Amino acid sequence: MTELEKGPRGLRRGRGARERILSASHQLFRDRGINSTGMDQLCAVAEVSKRTFYQHFTGKDELIAEHLRRFDPEILPEVFDRTDLTPRERLLAAFDVHSPLCPFIAAAVEIADSGHPARVHARDYKLAFAARLTETAREAGATDPEQLGEQLALLLDGASARGRVLDADAFTTAAAIATVLVDNALPAATAPVGDNAVEQRVQDSADGTGRG
Repeated sequence: MTELEKGPRGLRRGRGARERILSASHQLFRDRGINSTGMDQLCAVAEVSKRTFYQHFTGKDELIAEHLRRFDPEILPEVFDRTDLTPRERLLAAFDVHSPLCPFIAAAVEIADSGHPARVHARDYKLAFAARLTETAREAGATDPEQLGEQLALLLDGASARGRVLDADAFTTAAAIATVLVDNALPAATAPVGDNAVEQRVQDSADGTGRG
């Protein structure tokens, strides 16, 4: 990429402006929230003028939608496209890759209009994510892959939201629960040895005997 030119007031312009705007949105929407991030702040962090911003986006709504489209366009390929893991291992690996708060959940919470392009994309993403879980569950031999896919999707979303509210890691517990759900859904012959201890810990927690 050629060196970017300096625009008015020293602001940079050129081929990298769109990517800087998207990078700034990723940082600010995550740290400050979508509604609390103003255009002036976006442009300042991206080092572009408002004129340059509107050359790349019709407005903030379009930027929000593009921000989500860029976040995970292939639906977690670092998990679902791995060929070195078994389908069961891929299902559980989904609990090892996460952000402090799922940006799709954050967008749906902050944007009231269900027809907003960002809300539509968030809904489509969540459906596609559950579909990938279901597909992987089917590959693993789950007796009811649709149910398992939906259970794991719900568990992941719950862990993301709870972790944000409590400002603590909720994915470790979610991963232990996921192990039980997955292995209970698979034929007995495919369940790995050694997971009984995990199931017992989850059962103890449900009974109240494992609480601190």
